Amino acid sequence: MISAASAAPAVVGVIGGGRMGAGIAQSFAVAGSSVVVVEQDADATDAALARIADGLRRAGAEDAAPRVTAVASVTELPRDADLVVESVPENAALKARLLAAAEQSVGERCVLASNTSSLSVTDLAAALRHPGRFLGMHFFNPVPVSALIELVTAPDTTGDTLESAVRWTRALGKQEVVVGDSPGFASSRLGLALGLEAIRMVEEGVATPDAIDTAMSLGYRHPTGPLRLTDLVGLDVRLAIADHLHATLGERFAPPRLLREKVARGELGRKSGQGFYPWP
Repeated sequence: MISAASAAPAVVGVIGGGRMGAGIAQSFAVAGSSVVVVEQDADATDAALARIADGLRRAGAEDAAPRVTAVASVTELPRDADLVVESVPENAALKARLLAAAEQSVGERCVLASNTSSLSVTDLAAALRHPGRFLGMHFFNPVPVSALIELVTAPDTTGDTLESAVRWTRALGKQEVVVGDSPGFASSRLGLALGLEAIRMVEEGVATPDAIDTAMSLGYRHPTGPLRLTDLVGLDVRLAIADHLHATLGERFAPPRLLREKVARGELGRKSGQGFYPWP
């Protein structure tokens, strides 16, 4: 039986220090883990560590900062890592390559996880020598305050691997949902369907972004409306997921023209300062 007061993993590697990776690193550091972040160059490393430090400061958890370090390659991940979470852009080939390299660097008891929001964990597991220790750990943005992690099992994922992931999820103070491998899993598939329809409504002049979001927030008790959420996730991320689900599940996930146009203009949401809303 897994206790609600489960212990965090002692040593965690996080591949990628962007907004999601930094949030994952921050969350594990606050829970007591020693965290090693992998970023590819000095500028990216500095930016990642600054994101984490800022997040810890805003959370009043500056004392966790010494538990976070950075390296420049997955080959430098600690051999004694209990968990490695890959959190790079939604590119299957890139994810598979990094996970395979990480597997070579860590011990055989280390759990490997991908923070993919839509890609097949079965396909990613095929790149590994020991696919039983792999699963999807889909975190939600912003990671430090989100209450959920979606755990996605592949056919070879062992019971021990899943049990460890559940235990560590609870150690972060979050709730798990366990789902099987399918395009978009449960959360992205449903969330994207709502988000794409909201974008189509803006495109067709049905209502403004604020009106649509207010309708969903007040009428259906969604904490964040679908268009504001799209801005937070990133329009480019939404488009990549939509393209993947369009290819795997059909026309109902075809990206709206407005979404493609906004991404082409660099209107990516909060990270670019403009999406469906202006951001400071």
